Amino acid sequence: MEGEIEKFIKVWISAIICLCYCYYIAAKIPKGLLRLVSLLPILYLFITLPFNLSSPTLCGYTSFFLVWLGTFKLLLFSFNQGPLALSPPNIVHFISIASLPIIPKQHPPSNKNHTTHKPKWLLFPKVLIFAMILCVYSYKENLHPNFMLVIYCCHVYLAIELALVLIGATIQKLFGFEIESQFNEPYLSTSLQDFWGHRWNLMVSHILRPTVYDPIRRMSTCFMGPTYATSAAMLATFLVSGLMHEFIYYNLIRVPPTWEVTCFFVLHGVCTMVEVVVKKVALRRRWRLHRAVSGPLVVAFLAVTAKWLFFPQLLRHGMDTKSIEEYAILIEFVKSKLSL
Repeated sequence: MEGEIEKFIKVWISAIICLCYCYYIAAKIPKGLLRLVSLLPILYLFITLPFNLSSPTLCGYTSFFLVWLGTFKLLLFSFNQGPLALSPPNIVHFISIASLPIIPKQHPPSNKNHTTHKPKWLLFPKVLIFAMILCVYSYKENLHPNFMLVIYCCHVYLAIELALVLIGATIQKLFGFEIESQFNEPYLSTSLQDFWGHRWNLMVSHILRPTVYDPIRRMSTCFMGPTYATSAAMLATFLVSGLMHEFIYYNLIRVPPTWEVTCFFVLHGVCTMVEVVVKKVALRRRWRLHRAVSGPLVVAFLAVTAKWLFFPQLLRHGMDTKSIEEYAILIEFVKSKLSL
């Protein structure tokens, strides 16, 4: 583990050096194609840096932070858009926003005093449940597959949310600026549109909208009208999300892609598009499915399709077992360092 931690530190030092170049040199180049060309070597390095890591946990988070969010933020920065264009003129803030899953919250003047915060006590039961999940894996051979499906879904959600909450809280404590929420209780979703657009991994939504959804919608409107353009932009956004997941999976398991996770996101894109059309028709007829019915239906659909397309590629290569073993090794490693 010490060797892996050393490689992890080297990867992030390399990323920080790259971002210093972006801040001090690329930012001085006029926005547009010239700045984009100046950033191409950095984008290439961000994409290849996770290949230096073999730890599923460290590689997974590094791929998510640098390959996905980092490269997309830099693409927006090429045209002076996105969170990096609005960041304070401070190299530490720039590096933090570029390399971590955070976006500074922009308060409209009229809403400045109406910021809502989720109750902090919700964090404790989530940490407790996550700890229980790690213990459950010791008995997975004796548990029903459907119960393990619930465990996998909760594991993915809590592992990502708790890591992002920890990072967000640290950044807010150090720099004093508020950041956009990363999750909004996705288990309370009442529709696929609600889940993907307003509750699940909102950092990705904030980045995909200006990089994929808005440009595709603007270009498509000229050829097919606003309604079809919205559908095309939605499908393109889900496709890009699927391809990015596919690349992260490749970083984790280092085998040729099977495209299952891409199919998962394309399927959800199609279903979300159909759902939006159906909801418009239903609203005109003043009919709406009660959330007590729609909520469980959404969660069930997500779980079933995840079992079919999202998890198999990871489970076939034992990533669940490797992840649990790594958590135990990391805990022991931290304990050994703290006891010195």
